[in-house]
Amino acid sequence: MQNIVRQLRKQAGLRQEDLAKALDVSRQTIIAMENNKYNPTLELAMRLARLLGQPVETIFFLEGEETP
Repeated sequence: MQNIVRQLRKQAGLRQEDLAKALDVSRQTIIAMENNKYNPTLELAMRLARLLGQPVETIFFLEGEETP
């Protein structure tokens, strides 16, 4: 699964540390997500989507699909 977490985080003016703290996860989790090395749980994906003000399907998409 691919994502645009890094892009949306930067647009929101958040550092990785800020996002990690807001989601109650480690900075390493954010780094892994941004590098497509970690697929979050549905709960974490939904919390992230709410925080960034985007639908989950805008942030995460299957490989081979166009970037939203």
